[in-house]
Amino acid sequence: MQVKVVFVTGASHGIGEAVALEFARKGYALAINCLSSKDKLERLAQVITERFHVPCLPLVGDISDETFVENAFGAIREKFGRIDVLVNNAGISYIGLLTDMRLAEWERVMQVNLTSLFCCCKHAIPLMLREKSGAIVNISSVWGNVGASCEVAYSASKGGVNAFTKALAKELAPSGISVNAIACGAINTRMNQCFSQEEHQQLEEEIPAGRFGTPEEVARLAASIAESPSYLTGQVISLDGGWR
Repeated sequence: MQVKVVFVTGASHGIGEAVALEFARKGYALAINCLSSKDKLERLAQVITERFHVPCLPLVGDISDETFVENAFGAIREKFGRIDVLVNNAGISYIGLLTDMRLAEWERVMQVNLTSLFCCCKHAIPLMLREKSGAIVNISSVWGNVGASCEVAYSASKGGVNAFTKALAKELAPSGISVNAIACGAINTRMNQCFSQEEHQQLEEEIPAGRFGTPEEVARLAASIAESPSYLTGQVISLDGGWR
């Protein structure tokens, strides 16, 4: 039986790193990506290879740059010959008033959080079509469902991720390829380290589960979705401790 292959973007830390480790634990071969943390990504690739005895291809570059993405998928095709799962995890945030935001900052949020999905899906789909199967899992946010004050660009980009997910799912369902998203609530990652201790505590008190989620919980859900029947498609599944 041929080993399945997963590509995880934004994998050098946080949710992406946890996702990569979870799929490695399940025996997948991996391609992992980050923008600039080359040393961290290569260490993760080494850990995956040594601990789980599966091949891992680190790919450093801008996942919203289609030229880089095209070359990355060329490397994946050359090394593995296929791709079974794509986890679009790379993302950035901007916190502040919309009136204080520069156009370049707005565009960068959209590029990383949304344009990267276009680039990666465009180049993953032909490889999945050859197998008449595959799974795309997009890491989204509850703010894509309800919006967050002072996070207009981030909320808009994640709302776009959710709509992208639902539309592409309909396009690919006849080919046996599923497309789903995880709308994450407050997850204990670097992105949420902007909160003071008091703000962190106040936020925890708002969450019925009484705590932040962990990257490992997101990773387990992502792997579960990827291995679900292809009839599960077009869903935006909230993982937020009952918060939103």
